[in-house]
Amino acid sequence: MAWWGSALAQQGEAVGAPPPQDGRPPAVAPLFEQPGVLTPRGKLVLEPSLQFGYSSSNRVVLVGYTIIPALLIGLVDVREVKRNTTTAAVTGRYGLSNRLELELKVPYVYRSDSTVSREIFTGTGVDRVFDTSGRGVGDAELALRYQLNDGGVDKPYYVAGLRFKSRTGTDPFEVLTDCSQRCVGPNATGTGLPLDLPTGSGFYALQPSLTWLYASDPAILFGGVNYLYNFKRHNVNRKVLNGEWEPLGTIEAGGVIGFNFGVGLALNDKALMSFGYDHNSIARTRQNGVAVPGSVRTQLGTLLVGFSYRLSDKRTVNIAVGAGLTRDTPDVQLSFRLPMTF
Repeated sequence: MAWWGSALAQQGEAVGAPPPQDGRPPAVAPLFEQPGVLTPRGKLVLEPSLQFGYSSSNRVVLVGYTIIPALLIGLVDVREVKRNTTTAAVTGRYGLSNRLELELKVPYVYRSDSTVSREIFTGTGVDRVFDTSGRGVGDAELALRYQLNDGGVDKPYYVAGLRFKSRTGTDPFEVLTDCSQRCVGPNATGTGLPLDLPTGSGFYALQPSLTWLYASDPAILFGGVNYLYNFKRHNVNRKVLNGEWEPLGTIEAGGVIGFNFGVGLALNDKALMSFGYDHNSIARTRQNGVAVPGSVRTQLGTLLVGFSYRLSDKRTVNIAVGAGLTRDTPDVQLSFRLPMTF
């Protein structure tokens, strides 16, 4: 969520104060990507940010048959993946009017994965470690947001948004994959793991959203819904070892349905805390019109706590911590943002 406190801070308003008289929504400590208070007309907000995420997952596959419940005859595939992702970004927001805002975000991504495995169909008792990393510019984003109504006492505020995500980051289909000739099918050769990690999703995407805020003294209730549509790609090829390319055909990444909600509380005239929940449901990925084997709908749930402190009329510090509640969600997410108004 954009730094909602920054717009009010430039006007000398107290963070977490009741809705101002000009019809602008109240400020809350930011938690999600969707904004609340927009940038006033003619003002520029420059926001450097740093986000860190860590996730780990374990996979155990038993191949064989059981003689008794405590004895397995066969092979065991044990795999553990630890993933670290750090994203530094610069976001610029400009107020085209008091109700319309334009935003541009350019991220820089560093990722590292460590896969600890005991390969299937081998008799070894030694674990292997497969380390890989990637760094570079991520997918740049361009967004427009518009406040739909005036809101006020006992009336919610509504903000509509439309975000476009580019493909400026490293394509996941272009990074070198650990396969001699192919990575799928009965004749697969290699681990199928990337030797370098991508910094982008590889798909153009469009995301409409709707955010609402409702002031209920002494708290501010907020939430939103959004949908991310990934444009399908045709004639996709994956780069494998020996300079060869494996044809994949048409790839369609699953759409993402998201919703979030939370509550903000003012601690004093400068500090504010927010508590919220963010959920995303990711549809199955399809290849040539057919669902990719092993691909299932994924549920991502995150519990978030945010803190905002106004340093001056033009500077605000925002910190947020997220904890994953589902298996596929990153275990922990930390973010730091410093919006500056000019």
